[in-house]
Amino acid sequence: MTKRKTKELKQLINTINYDSEYRLEISDNLQDFFELMQLYNSAIREVRTKLETLDEEFHVRYNHNPIHHIESRLKSPQSIFEKLKRKGYEISVESIRNNLADIAGIRVICNYIEDIYTISELLLQQDDITLIRKRDYIANPKENGYRSLHLVIEVPIFLSDRKELVPVEIQIRTIAMDCWASLEHQLMYKSAKSLPDYLRVQLKECADSIADIDLKMQNIFKQL
Repeated sequence: MTKRKTKELKQLINTINYDSEYRLEISDNLQDFFELMQLYNSAIREVRTKLETLDEEFHVRYNHNPIHHIESRLKSPQSIFEKLKRKGYEISVESIRNNLADIAGIRVICNYIEDIYTISELLLQQDDITLIRKRDYIANPKENGYRSLHLVIEVPIFLSDRKELVPVEIQIRTIAMDCWASLEHQLMYKSAKSLPDYLRVQLKECADSIADIDLKMQNIFKQL
């Protein structure tokens, strides 16, 4: 990490509101924390490369790009510590390793529903990828209408002195699903209190309508 990034992380850690012994635990192990973040960042790059390679292959072989675009993020130190505290876990480097599987996150935006499952299957077939958890919110949408395919995988990262298996959370969804999820997220956070039931019903109706459009667009594509 750059000196500037290291300084920013130190400042952020010092501003987080948690017990003094936990602050001491992290402060005494900043190097370990930075190395862990570098490890997760490397895992993001590794998985992104795999996904981009699959997309390029499909373009060459089938004249079709199943992936519209890829987004990635490394969970912020503040979010990491707040989640550990919220779940009642010790705030330490080892606790991060043992209890959180969403530090490294990748969102894959696909053109069509079938592309989601194609990319998922091909990624999971690779012999250095291990599936930890799979949740299909497309086949079984959440109550609010949310749809996406969630995977947690482990990918090996080769360092100078060892190999580490690092978890990465992957969300795979269509452009339409992503549009709804992004807008729903903004609306939920914009409202200082829970949305009234009638608005929740309208959001669910929007999600169902978008799902119908996804199917229609896929059928049109298959007929070309």
